Amino acid sequence: MRSNFVNILLLLQLVFSHSIFAATDNVALKPIQVAPNTYFVKGRPEIGSSENQNFISNAGFVITPKGVVVIDALGSPILAKKLLYEIKKVTPQKVVAVIVTHYHADHVYGLQEFKKIGAKIYAQNQGINYLSSETAKQRLIASRQDFAPWVNDSTQLIPADVWIDQSRVLTIGGVQFQISRVGPAHAPEDLIIYIPSEGVLFVGDLVFRGRIPFVGNADSKGWLSALDEIERLQPKTIIPGHGAHSVSPREDIAFTRDYLKYLRQSMSKAAIDMDPFDEAYKQTDWSEYDGMPLFRAANRMNAYNVYLSIQAE
Repeated sequence: MRSNFVNILLLLQLVFSHSIFAATDNVALKPIQVAPNTYFVKGRPEIGSSENQNFISNAGFVITPKGVVVIDALGSPILAKKLLYEIKKVTPQKVVAVIVTHYHADHVYGLQEFKKIGAKIYAQNQGINYLSSETAKQRLIASRQDFAPWVNDSTQLIPADVWIDQSRVLTIGGVQFQISRVGPAHAPEDLIIYIPSEGVLFVGDLVFRGRIPFVGNADSKGWLSALDEIERLQPKTIIPGHGAHSVSPREDIAFTRDYLKYLRQSMSKAAIDMDPFDEAYKQTDWSEYDGMPLFRAANRMNAYNVYLSIQAE
């Protein structure tokens, strides 16, 4: 009798915890179709948190006659599961490949869910250095706290099955995916993926829309060169790593380019002359960018990182 009572209590606790879990899960993924066979989901213009499940970046997928190719894996395993669920609504084709634009946490913490279903993962080989770094280890430890319960002890960093050391064409179901190395730029391991038959170019975090870019430890000079390479491809549509898709690539690339140039222009003299960063930052007119999403969270750090990188050039 007592064991039955305990079992009932455990069942009630399970039901209650499940209802709370479901009630707090208010993050929905809504695929946006941008070409006949190409879709993407748009992350929120926010800092990653438990509330948004680290849904702050974009991911896309392309349907071919021989399977689905996903670009980037989102910022938590739960988001990857949701993306897989949304893909099933659109096509019965299985996900056969995932191409990683770069190994930043908000783009790769969902990789393990694609690995579980047998998808082959492709990434630029400089990602090997990141995976073995103390930075990656500490970032995951912090993320398990910051994004709990969505990122937790079972969340792992997943290496690529195929490490790309030079630009190549991946053909799946007769559809070409032109994968180009463009790093070091935003990250050492940046890739861009162009699908000529769709006229769509996935550019990862080389282009930001609707928010201040995240510069981090970027090579700003290399990043500007990468933007030139993106323009040379003349895609009809670009899918950035953050923000809405663009059907006017030249205009929308200009925002990221102008921001990077302004950072370099504003910080160059102080960096070269070894003047204090704080003074240079205070003397800079940020009015064009102040008020944009994540300005206060990212701009000062961006400027400081560019200040340091110019000194190292």
